[in-house]
Amino acid sequence: VPDGAIMLFSGLGDIDKAQETLSVGVGALAGSTIMLLTVPFALSVYHGRVDFSGQDMMPNYKGNPKLRDGGTLSTTGVSLTPEIHHGAKMMMMTTLPYFLIQVPAFFLHGDRQEVSEGEHYWAMAGFIVCMVFFTTYLYTQVKMSNDSAHKIRRMTVIKESLKKGAMSLSGALADQVKIIEAEQFKRRASGTIFSEGSSLSPVNDIDLNPSEEVVDLLKDILSEAFRGYDQDGNGTLSKKEFSLFLTDFHENITTDQLDGVFSQFDLDNDNTIDYDEFIKACYVIITTSRDPEATNFRASPSFHASVAAPVTEHIFNDEGGDEEEQEEVPEDLTSLPPEEQQRIIKRRAFTMLFIGTALVLLFSDPMVDVLSEVAERLEIPAFYVSFILAPLASNASEVIASQYYAAKKTRKTITVALTALEGAASMNNTFCLSIFMALIFFRGLAWQYSAETISIILVQFVMGVWALRDKMSTLTATIVFSLFPLSVLFVALLEYLGLD
Repeated sequence: VPDGAIMLFSGLGDIDKAQETLSVGVGALAGSTIMLLTVPFALSVYHGRVDFSGQDMMPNYKGNPKLRDGGTLSTTGVSLTPEIHHGAKMMMMTTLPYFLIQVPAFFLHGDRQEVSEGEHYWAMAGFIVCMVFFTTYLYTQVKMSNDSAHKIRRMTVIKESLKKGAMSLSGALADQVKIIEAEQFKRRASGTIFSEGSSLSPVNDIDLNPSEEVVDLLKDILSEAFRGYDQDGNGTLSKKEFSLFLTDFHENITTDQLDGVFSQFDLDNDNTIDYDEFIKACYVIITTSRDPEATNFRASPSFHASVAAPVTEHIFNDEGGDEEEQEEVPEDLTSLPPEEQQRIIKRRAFTMLFIGTALVLLFSDPMVDVLSEVAERLEIPAFYVSFILAPLASNASEVIASQYYAAKKTRKTITVALTALEGAASMNNTFCLSIFMALIFFRGLAWQYSAETISIILVQFVMGVWALRDKMSTLTATIVFSLFPLSVLFVALLEYLGLD
């Protein structure tokens, strides 16, 4: 809303003056988008960084401490989760309206009225696309929120069952795997999805490459177990360690069957399997297990006195891991019923949002005038003043919130921090850019900001590609930080070369 208000008021008033002050709005748009994707993004990685460990050098959120002294820029960093990947894809996809307005802008020259007439219907097309993307973004955020809440509850139940020894590995996960595969593949070939009550099938009959969704499920459940049974911390499991894991999780397979599964993935015959191979081996065991006792296994009375109990208790212990965020309830509401608490909290939240929006609308118009006056007195283009100063006022909340969450050093909180920044960029690409499209279409203003547009798009695609990786090191974050000042220089260079 703050960015959108600045952009709106920058295009109001006398038409000739509005064309000049519109550069303040463009500066706010470019500065907000690029700043959020560089400076706070890099600082979030820095504050949320943990040590890399294992053969694949992945972030270790179970370390104690999570960040040891002596870690280098290349051996520390954060995990980039599927939610962050989704945010990156959405961010890059929503840059399409920039292309719709910029492509004709490359070929239109002349005064404001002539350029505006040429861009008129392109602006309307861009406005419609912005609104479609904006609606789609809001829908996906609500859907992901609901799916995430359901997933967390489901993961908690499964982990609790495994922790207490109430179910075997296949008993806890077989149905979940079947549901995912039925939904995603409309039941794959027979031999991949099995019914309960059958025996272990030959490994060669099984697809050794589970879908990405199944892999994500197994990693959510078993990542802690892999680290727990990797006794020497080398990022692999020996056959002995893998056998101990299966025993503790009540998978009763014979030595020959164990050898068969293990040999499928120990391709270099060094008697070890890495994390990804471990996940695939578990998938094979889960989908081929037809032990009639698997799904209704109950721990014997002596179970909690065995070796397995303390191992599984330790593995699924939340201490030092990705602990759940505890919602803080205001002290004056703690004695009220939960339904009443939620009602009052929502009312207070909407009241604060209303007051905040009113203040933004009240001060945005004079802020545009101030930024324009500062640029005039400094004798530099208003774009550069707005590019630097506007984000400090309009995006402070995102910057502070991202650092707060990142500093907790868990996968969940770094996901919250980075997806919030990606989401802010998507909002700029949809809601805020739609305001510009409306100003061009309804007021007859001209889009003459080729250099700025190229810079915005380029930074978003660079960050989008980086965010699609599995991790980001602190070294990469340092490069990300430098993109903010480099983008200013890049705009100046393009304008020097003749772009508007």
